[in-house]
Amino acid sequence: MALTAEQVAKYRYDGYLYPVPALSPEEVAEYNADLARFEEWLGKPVNHGDWRWRSAAYVFLPWLDRLVRHAGILDAVESLIGPDILVFTSTFFIKEANSPTFAAWHQDATYFGIEPYEHATAWVALSDATEEAGCMEVLSSRGRPQQLHHAALGLRDSINGGGQAIIEDFDQGDGEMMALSAGSFSLHHTLCRHRSAPNRAAHRRVGIGISYIPAHCRLTGTVRMCAPLVRGRDSGGHFDLLPPPEGEFHPAALARHEEAYRRYRANYAEQIEAHDRAFASIEGVAPRTALDPALHLVGRAAE
Repeated sequence: MALTAEQVAKYRYDGYLYPVPALSPEEVAEYNADLARFEEWLGKPVNHGDWRWRSAAYVFLPWLDRLVRHAGILDAVESLIGPDILVFTSTFFIKEANSPTFAAWHQDATYFGIEPYEHATAWVALSDATEEAGCMEVLSSRGRPQQLHHAALGLRDSINGGGQAIIEDFDQGDGEMMALSAGSFSLHHTLCRHRSAPNRAAHRRVGIGISYIPAHCRLTGTVRMCAPLVRGRDSGGHFDLLPPPEGEFHPAALARHEEAYRRYRANYAEQIEAHDRAFASIEGVAPRTALDPALHLVGRAAE
């Protein structure tokens, strides 16, 4: 269902919106069964496996390809970024029960290298993402989003591959816990500041982040990346388009995923260097914060 004008206005001002209903209880059960089959193939929980299996798995999993094309999600996304939609990537964000996994304050835009800043992430809950379970905490942009200085710190137990964190001072007051029930999703802008605490609940917290971009967006780096067109037309032509998978774990689809992931990692590494260069000459970045990333992990929460 398309968002209302009031919902769009709230997203534009705050940089996030929740909850938005999407999946029926039957769909939630089916997607969780699909995830269990994927983990059986891996021989371990996806969040304990190689990082490549957490990223863009729609390339070789037909059920995840269906999810990123779900009309209930795309209708809402179209209200924000227009009718021509690509998926930049997707990520499994899973925290086991009573686990230390967390995310430090960060912004998605930092190491993606996408312009203009129109990327929106739909975070789909396949289990209840309560405050106790380590749901996302978000800060309103108050209509003035801006890119902040980050570092890829490789933080232990980080749910993000680079363990990235904001390393300049900013106002952390008035954070909002973005709790979701299974089957609903949230939306957050690429410059939204967000983090999440460890899972203190007795159940596994399962979420899938889907990064949607308008087809006219382009990459600022030298790597040409791969993306599926999930609605409308490829109005920009800046990505190599990915077809739906031929079947679950199909050899051709797995080979495409390997190549897509290789390019994703190459772009990510390039963007880390570009971000560091861009902020190297900025005066007033607090060295105390840069030396002590833990300053941004305290408080009520620590995606």
